[in-house]
This record gives sequence, structure tokens and C-alpha cells, in this order.
Amino acid sequence: MADVEEWLSTLPPKLSTRSIRLALDVLRRSMDRDLVHPNVAALVQEVPVGRPGRPSKSLTLPQSKAILEHLRPDPFYTYFAVSLMTGARTEELRVLTWSHTFLELDESTDPPTPPHINVWRSVRRGSDTKTKRSRRSLALPSHCVVVLHEHRSRQNELRRGAGERWVENDLVFSSSVGIEWDASNVRKDFRRALVGIPGIDPAEWTPRELRHSFVSTLSDHGVPIEEIAKLVGHSNTSTTETVYRHQIHPVIQTGASAMDEIFDVEDQLGWGGGPSTST
Repeated sequence: MADVEEWLSTLPPKLSTRSIRLALDVLRRSMDRDLVHPNVAALVQEVPVGRPGRPSKSLTLPQSKAILEHLRPDPFYTYFAVSLMTGARTEELRVLTWSHTFLELDESTDPPTPPHINVWRSVRRGSDTKTKRSRRSLALPSHCVVVLHEHRSRQNELRRGAGERWVENDLVFSSSVGIEWDASNVRKDFRRALVGIPGIDPAEWTPRELRHSFVSTLSDHGVPIEEIAKLVGHSNTSTTETVYRHQIHPVIQTGASAMDEIFDVEDQLGWGGGPSTST
């Protein structure tokens, strides 16, 4: 037990308290599996306080618009826009497939089903989403529909150019030969997207903060916390309130239509074209 406590005492300068707790939990389970008796790790009751965790932050609306304007027509633009405007997790978007992406209005249903993505998978073990509530279908803002159409056309060109080197995985976001992005790919392109944006140090930001920015942007523009929690796949509002929301303004609008209004993509940034999704 003393050896375990001594080992734990070396971790605070390197890890947060939560990470130290997780490390101890892994050690306990490992000793259980190895049938070590007694399991001295299980006898340790107190975990030393680690270094403060890195606080998450969100982009302001002017920063988000500046990045979007700066980034287009970069190939990473579509990923950035979809992540920012839907709030989907990086681990969910990396395995999003075209078979779960619907870019046309389906008028055969009552009411008609808008363009949307089915966020039903992630890169987690077994391809499960983080929680059962995380399995959700998200309406797509109009601008995301436009850029996803463009993205699919570019991907088709890459597929033709790659020929036999193309690995068909039906992925919306992939390498130039169809292979799934890993976390480092996304992080590298995300930080590259921030280069040159006034007031932003790319090294201080991570892709998950697009999700934080989604929550804060909707909250700042009047979307109720209950609706935001549904959109980001939280089982209740407490996580949304304590971790993801950086600004609080109660009012009433939701998801894709709110993002269309917030970013006002056609007028403010001069974007346009692409298929219509209006009824």
C-alpha cells in the first residue's frame, strides 16, 4: 500500500485529480484480474490533489465567423462548419457515414423530415456513442447542407483520382484515400485553421471546443438550456450548465434554424448557392 501511495504522490505535477483517480482505478482493476491478494491498490482511500485541469473555452461569434471566412475554401472547412453548427462530438463526426447523412428534404413523411445527420456511432469501443442519450438525429443548418454537397463532390473526385488505392468506408470525413481520420489529424487541421485569426493562439485550442462554442453560441442567442442539452446529447441539463455553457441567456428557438439566423450565412458572409432545402 505504501508503494502505491508513493507512486500516486509523484502524479500531481503531471496529472489532474480526475486523471489520478482514473489511474488508481485502472491499477485496482488490473490487480483484481491478476488475483493479487490483498489488492493493496483497493486499500488506498485518498487520492492526492492533482494540477488544475485545463479549462475549456468557446469561440465568440465574431471569432467563429472570422475563422469560417478565413478557412473557406480549405478542405477542412466542411468539418469545421458541421462541428461548429451541430455540436456533434469529434469522436462522432470522425465516423459519420454518408448512409447516415441526409441532405434532401423528405416530403414523404408527415411532417416532412428536414436534412439531417444520424449521430449513432463514435470511435469508442464497440462504436457506441458516449451515452444512450448521445444517439440522436440532428437537423442540419442550411449552410451545412450546402457545404456537405460540395464536400461530397470533392470526395468523389478524390475517389476517382485514387483509383484502386481508395478504401471505401462510406465516411463523410476521411483521408485522400478514404481512410478514417484519427484524433491527431483533426487536431492538426483544426489548429491550422486558427492560424492568422486575431486574438487566437492555435496552440491553446482543441477541436472539442467547437462543441463548447456551439453550446455558448446557442445559449447567447436565446435557446433554452433544455433544448441545448438535447442537441448535444446530454441526459440532463447539469453537464450543459456546468461544463459546456459559458454564457447564459434564457429565451426560445432551437438548433438548425437558430444557427441559420445566428450566422446569417447568405447575407453577412456572402455565401450562397447550392441546393434549396426550403419547402
